[in-house]
Amino acid sequence: MATGQTANGAVAKNMRLIGHTDLGGYGNGGEGLALQTTKDGRRVLYIAHESAPKNFSVVDVSDPRTPSLLTQIDLPHRDMRSNSLDAVGDVLAVAYQTARRGASPAGLELFDISDPSTPKSISFLDRSGPHSRGVHCLWFVDGEYVHMSSGAPDFTPTVPQDDQFYQIIDVRHPSRPEEVGRWWLPGTREGDDAPPPTRHTAFDTGFRPHNTNVYPERPDRAYVGYIDGGVIILDVSDLSQPQMISRLDYHPPLPGFTHTVLPLFERELLVVTDEATRPGGEDWPKMTWIINASEETNPVIVGSLPLPSVEIFAQYGGRFGSHNIHENQPLPTAFHSETLVFGAYFNAGVRVHDTTDPYHPEEIGYYVPEAPAGSHAGATQMNDVYVDENRLIYAIDRVAGGLYILELTG
Repeated sequence: MATGQTANGAVAKNMRLIGHTDLGGYGNGGEGLALQTTKDGRRVLYIAHESAPKNFSVVDVSDPRTPSLLTQIDLPHRDMRSNSLDAVGDVLAVAYQTARRGASPAGLELFDISDPSTPKSISFLDRSGPHSRGVHCLWFVDGEYVHMSSGAPDFTPTVPQDDQFYQIIDVRHPSRPEEVGRWWLPGTREGDDAPPPTRHTAFDTGFRPHNTNVYPERPDRAYVGYIDGGVIILDVSDLSQPQMISRLDYHPPLPGFTHTVLPLFERELLVVTDEATRPGGEDWPKMTWIINASEETNPVIVGSLPLPSVEIFAQYGGRFGSHNIHENQPLPTAFHSETLVFGAYFNAGVRVHDTTDPYHPEEIGYYVPEAPAGSHAGATQMNDVYVDENRLIYAIDRVAGGLYILELTG
């Protein structure tokens, strides 16, 4: 077991750094990573950005030891971010969210990436409106449908921070994307028959979806992290009329922001993250949960992934706690595991856990980079992680650090 400080100032256990790029000085990675194999055999990584001025970066990672920045696309204006993206074949889907409700453009853009050096816009689906900020997060893995959390021009939330809801977009004709289905938690739209949900008084971050994942193993199910609404499983066998199967809401007493729901189908488990959104551990605990979903109408928490001490990491600067995990994307360039969970934990870096025993998960590796130069957080802020089919780990810093390419050595 290898543990300790590395030559570059990082702290690591059973993991090592292979390659790094600060993305030309624009190292503020969002929560979107997509890996493409081009027709000429190159491996190209697409990286969303957390904030302006860059939309997304395109990096050649054919040699992971020397990642090369191919191009960067600018945002239409500084009052927005792309934040989330996915790629299937030669089509890249990018989410646009504005800083203010009612601003434009806001929505979904599709790009032709057959030539990674010159992405070309195919189409734009406008989701702007008086109460909309556009699209926060999207899921695109089958080349046919984009599942996303977004506002819309015809949606008026009962409370402003409930402005986004689950939408299903048909992109089988990329030049003509079309909404085919939508769902929101009853009571979060003006005019609903159901009463509005009870607000979380200490941490009211909104009743709206974040990740909306649909897998080929169960194409009739959507696994949704609904922020203050908890874990929601939807029946999407009829895409035009999603129906709720179950909802597990454990906040309060916990502080909310359910982010990602990763199903481990063979084991009938869910891995669920709650995003840390405040600095200094103010909203602790933000955990990654293990949930028994063998009876999908009644999922139950059975454990959580171990994390280092909040008393220690809260002092380091920036956020500390769960965020994104590798989501077993059903793509040829993605690693798939029913036991290993790879996660980005802000100032606690990238961590890998073995969930073979879901009641006693074990941390088997981590890599915590030193604080990037120019980071206002004062510490690394690892934001997202993607693991390729060769088990190389691509991780990005939220503020300034750029892209880290890592290897699990244990």
